[in-house]
Amino acid sequence: MCLKQIFTLIVACSFLPLALWAQPAQQPSLPVFNGALAAKRASFYNRTVNETILANLNSNLNSENEEKWIAAFSAINLLQYKTDFSYHKIDSLAHHLTGRSIEFKKAFLELINSDYPKKYIPQVKEVLKDSLHDAALIGMAANYIMQSGNENDIILIKFVLQNALIDFPGNIILTEMLYRASYWQKPETIPNPASFFSPNYLPGQILVISLQRNNRNYAGLVIVRRADGSFVRNPDSSIFHVGQLARSASNMPSVISMGNTPQGIFRMDGFDVSKGYFIGPTTNIQLTMPFEFKASHFFNNMNDSTWSIEKYESLLPKNFVGYHPMYETYYAGKAGRNEIIAHGTTLNPEYYKDEPYYPFTPTAGCLATEECWAASNGMLVKSGQLKLVNAIKEAGGPHGYFIVLNIDNMNAPVTMADIENYIK
Repeated sequence: MCLKQIFTLIVACSFLPLALWAQPAQQPSLPVFNGALAAKRASFYNRTVNETILANLNSNLNSENEEKWIAAFSAINLLQYKTDFSYHKIDSLAHHLTGRSIEFKKAFLELINSDYPKKYIPQVKEVLKDSLHDAALIGMAANYIMQSGNENDIILIKFVLQNALIDFPGNIILTEMLYRASYWQKPETIPNPASFFSPNYLPGQILVISLQRNNRNYAGLVIVRRADGSFVRNPDSSIFHVGQLARSASNMPSVISMGNTPQGIFRMDGFDVSKGYFIGPTTNIQLTMPFEFKASHFFNNMNDSTWSIEKYESLLPKNFVGYHPMYETYYAGKAGRNEIIAHGTTLNPEYYKDEPYYPFTPTAGCLATEECWAASNGMLVKSGQLKLVNAIKEAGGPHGYFIVLNIDNMNAPVTMADIENYIK
């Protein structure tokens, strides 16, 4: 399950009563989420602002209370809380990060990468100089600086990453960020994606295919294929599909913990119902990544438990072998990422009304469909997740592969018109 929630500290610091939590018992025909009640959503918002953001940011920052400030960063990102006060605090901190702990700097970088991209390039360069003893922090700082659009910054990043790899030989985060720097403004050309839609691709396997943009600020869509190679269709014979967002709250690269959902292949590993407040009680699809379990689990082959890149490549269409972006799940798993699932959401979408992915809500690195809960009684009103789960059941169940593929660089939501020519 998706336990590494970026919002864990928010909940802990907001002292949420148990009555607000999604109800995990018997799954009803239509789930109920009491936290969607108008009064409870207002209470959650007010308590998070007052007790987690304002109270913590008004405290004097020191080594003993950094955790409170980290919780405030997560809450600001969660609520998209942007006021003169919060901006002043963030701006002041950006100029005084020297001496702060590694975890504090990581949390701060997650916040500004999502909410203030490009704004603090000089300050993050100072973080980079001050943090050469932590590979993940180097990677996060390098990612932020690469957004500057300045070729000289890319030269600097390559130099720093190459030197860091001397101290951290083979480190996956550093090597993946070096790959990104090397292909800055000249991404690899995607092979023809039609091979993923062929009935001859992974014959006998149930597939769920999530099509996304390179810019994860725009929602993708997900379709379902049966083991016989046919796609699940609607009553009017059109291809079944629902929208799905693969953007994390931090909008960091997929190789970094709680970054965006990696491209590549996951194994579906059954259904479950989450107890998590921000995921909600709608059935979710459990996914596993390379290295999360033994290879024998991923390939459903008990004869060999060891991992190799060649085994992963055996699942790709031939024209995608060697296309680096489709290896993101492999490298992210090798770097230690796990617990990525496909789920619904109980977050209030109105927090994100000014974002291009609205009415979808970001996650801690999972894939999320759009859901709407009644403010009057907490009943589920609209759910792409429920539709997706039912489509997977119709296809035979969640026991094949789940594929995430970025199809292009367009800054717009993915629609069926983008892929209909690939489906015979």
